[in-house]
Amino acid sequence: MAMNESYDIVLKNGRLIDPVNQINGNFDLAVKNGKIAEIAVDIPESKALRSLNLKGASAIPGIVDLHIHASKWLGGKHSHYMMARAGVTTALDMAGPIEDFLEIARDYGAGLNLACLNYVRPGYTVSCHDPSRDELKEMMLNCMSQGALGVKLLGGHYPVTPEAIDRTIGVAGELNAYVAFHAGSTNKKSDILGMLEAIELAQGRPLHMAHINSYCRGQVTDLLDETQKALLALKENPNIVSESYLSPINGTSAKCTDGVPESQVTIKCLKVGGFEGTEQGLAQAIKKGWAQINMESDRKVALAVGEEALAYWRSHETNTLVCFKVNPPEPRLVLASAKRDDKSFAVDCLSTDGGGIPRNTTVAMGLALVKLGALSLEEFVTKTSTNPASILGLPQKGHLGQGSDADITVVDLEKCSCVMSIAGGELIMKHGELTGSGTTIITSPLGEEALKAQGFKTQKTGSVLMKLPRNSAA
Repeated sequence: MAMNESYDIVLKNGRLIDPVNQINGNFDLAVKNGKIAEIAVDIPESKALRSLNLKGASAIPGIVDLHIHASKWLGGKHSHYMMARAGVTTALDMAGPIEDFLEIARDYGAGLNLACLNYVRPGYTVSCHDPSRDELKEMMLNCMSQGALGVKLLGGHYPVTPEAIDRTIGVAGELNAYVAFHAGSTNKKSDILGMLEAIELAQGRPLHMAHINSYCRGQVTDLLDETQKALLALKENPNIVSESYLSPINGTSAKCTDGVPESQVTIKCLKVGGFEGTEQGLAQAIKKGWAQINMESDRKVALAVGEEALAYWRSHETNTLVCFKVNPPEPRLVLASAKRDDKSFAVDCLSTDGGGIPRNTTVAMGLALVKLGALSLEEFVTKTSTNPASILGLPQKGHLGQGSDADITVVDLEKCSCVMSIAGGELIMKHGELTGSGTTIITSPLGEEALKAQGFKTQKTGSVLMKLPRNSAA
């Protein structure tokens, strides 16, 4: 190869795992112009501008996290850094709002590929709990023209009516907009009954159901009974794509107005812990350690309780995030590994609901499931990269095929940790040191022009969203 044809990066002496292309062995991998250029037993270092030795580590398709938060409103300025350290290369922000999401992406980028869904929130993006079809269409076109991929119904936190949910899913289908749903409505809570209502309201239309584990906490019946009900509903409704996460903690808003938390989830979590669903009850829960405040420092977010956390929360006029340890282990484990009759996964993806919320646990806890034998390494890749990339309409991601996007996560299988990450052909993290910058925004054709005018690199999603191949018997 002539010098002017040199590869940008070559990964040497590592194990490559790519179930799409049936690769599992010791190979070198070359990157050029943001794409995977070659995989071979030996690629000479002299052919590359930079050589990275992966001895003892494994390279997998870059992690695609289908549920994160990375806006000023939810996630904050350290969200990109936290994802990059955790091995994420591509992610979907599941709330926005789009303006806040883009501000963080512009000012605090770490080299990631990100898409955004704009929230449907009464009093903010829609006028009331029962917005009309015309209002929903106007809202969707507006946010998509700014770069959003679609919308997210925040039923568990800020519910709308079942009729408005039906309209939202319908309008999204007409516009080829992505639509996701944190189950819950003005009629049903964010529990297994709310999830079943959400699936019924979808009426066979494509829909992304968020964090299935959140509806299996034993709030209605036994938690394993709820888990089986959730799995059966997913198997019987192949139009639904879904994810679950592995962290024991949830994440919600600690903001209070008129002495009451704004989020219904926060109120519910306080009551679960034996506290009043009020601002005073939240203060007591923080002091006693039930409510864990998200405190920002040193390019990361840490959980805190007690007087220090209480002071931080009050200094921010209650407008912080808070976590509660409400996710029991049994549903998390069952949902991560359960399968359909055709041997595909009942819950399609492993996500985190993380980003700026400190639970970016895909590598640490997901690889622990591999060590446990609950998942094979190939299945881990399917749930953390291949499936979510397909759901986002990104066939060039989720595998290591020649010509695919050079998004690569390098992991230590024994330590269940991330060693380095490459996104878009650029090294963005190595041994915890962040080396990437900027953000590539994944968008629809409606948003590309506006994003480019703001100086963002863009990547258009495909025309098929929220779908995976399903066996008819599933």
